[in-house]
Amino acid sequence: MICFSDNTIQSVFCCCCCCSVQKRQVRTRISLSEDEGLPEKYPQPTRPWFSEHSRKKQSNRGLQPSKRKPLPPLPPSEVAEEKILVKALYDFLPREPCNLALKRAEEYLILEKCDPHWWKARDRLGGMEATIKHYQIKRSDSGQWYVAERHLFQSIPELVWYHQHNAAGLMTRLRYPVGLMGSCLPPTAGFTYEKWEIDPSELTFVKQIGHGHFGVVHFGKWRAHVQVAIKTISEGSMSEEDFIEEAKVMMKLSHPRLVQLFGVGIQRKPFYIVMEFMDNGCLLTYLGDRRGALRKEMLLSMCQDVCEGMAYLERNSFIHRDLAARNCLVSSTCVVKISDFGMTRYVLDDEYISSGTKLPIKWSPPEVLYFNKYSSKSDVWSFGVLMWEVFTEGKMPFENKSNLQVMEAISKGLRLYRPHLAPMSVYEVMYSCWHEKPKGRPTFTELLKVLTEIAETW
Repeated sequence: MICFSDNTIQSVFCCCCCCSVQKRQVRTRISLSEDEGLPEKYPQPTRPWFSEHSRKKQSNRGLQPSKRKPLPPLPPSEVAEEKILVKALYDFLPREPCNLALKRAEEYLILEKCDPHWWKARDRLGGMEATIKHYQIKRSDSGQWYVAERHLFQSIPELVWYHQHNAAGLMTRLRYPVGLMGSCLPPTAGFTYEKWEIDPSELTFVKQIGHGHFGVVHFGKWRAHVQVAIKTISEGSMSEEDFIEEAKVMMKLSHPRLVQLFGVGIQRKPFYIVMEFMDNGCLLTYLGDRRGALRKEMLLSMCQDVCEGMAYLERNSFIHRDLAARNCLVSSTCVVKISDFGMTRYVLDDEYISSGTKLPIKWSPPEVLYFNKYSSKSDVWSFGVLMWEVFTEGKMPFENKSNLQVMEAISKGLRLYRPHLAPMSVYEVMYSCWHEKPKGRPTFTELLKVLTEIAETW
């Protein structure tokens, strides 16, 4: 995030409590008995897993209530406060005339935040620089969470909420969450999003790093210092006019779990897409290279990352159409982000849009295979297969079946088996994605809620 005095500011700030809490990184392991396996063929289930997880969660909380003093009422000044103050996470030198220099840990007043990428802000005069102290969240032998040993909680959100209002053994109550962003600026720091077309003179092609549906992928530099992935569009592989219009829409999509599109190059052919560079590459390759080394907590966290991104696309009525591990990328901090969202609709290759080998049959639901009907619920089916890929550490779905055999098996109600690393609670989630009828599948919002509840029990 970057700020600009009385102008614009992109996310380089924190804003709520000063301890860094990341629920996914404080999970314990769970053992899975060998007799939990199920046969490959099942009747189509209803969705008791969703309400069952919620019921178990509430039941467990009722058995061991936290022993603590009641929360004090919120101070009137905080309730009535409408001004938004943010704190800079990084030092930042202006790169454009309208930018404001930032100093780490100083506070700034937000004036306007109607744009998702850039906020208007100004310096907060007279503010004192605050000291940031990090606290480690620990777990007791009884399974409760704590920072100060005398105050135990059934969940991390309860702990954070309590210490936001009570110091209770800490130096001060929690105030500003600074996150786990490290000391480096975000890749988009200092750039505006007003232009969706990128000048070729601002790009440097460093080396080829891959080949996708549309052409060659290069690692490069934008404006000499920002690392980017540059995907060239081979002539004849895509409807260029439709692609340009779609790129304008994709530029407006911004979420921490989506690979950010910076812009496109259309001044000369081949056209190209400039996107955020992800250091650890493709999720499918990442899983295969680390087979046997990733804990189940990490695998579940990857699924949560993708589900968060897909829930955002779902809320914005945007359909991916080709969700799979091969189309997700992994950052240097092992965050998984969705790539190539919405692009496959413009592929002109007849083999891809027909039932040939390039159509992702093993990731596609019946309504896509037989009627070419896409929706967020067809993405949900693909997400279930992606979860299966993650918990098999990169195996090919239906690896011993041809595409035709897969279509026949799906039409008969056969589904992928439970991976060895997937507890039954996780398999129930992925299996719910494979309901024959789209209406019988959960939404991504529902899926994210259940995955979060599962994660809190590990």
